[in-house]
Amino acid sequence: MRMCLAVPGKVTEIKGKTAIVEIMGVLREASLELLEDVKVGDYVILHAGCAIEKLDEAEALKTIELFKELKDIYHE
Repeated sequence: MRMCLAVPGKVTEIKGKTAIVEIMGVLREASLELLEDVKVGDYVILHAGCAIEKLDEAEALKTIELFKELKDIYHE
């Protein structure tokens, strides 16, 4: 069984319609084609290489903490 997840990340750089997004210490490229008005420092939800939604920082950090807890559980 496979599952797709959309994960929050922080935009660290923007080059045209492509962003560099930090996700729990890992940098990834993401398309910004689906969003408007994204700035460096914003949090976005990524799915399949695309930023699909801007996210409030507090909500993003809360979600990232939940992912970290899951990671810790599955790596024990």
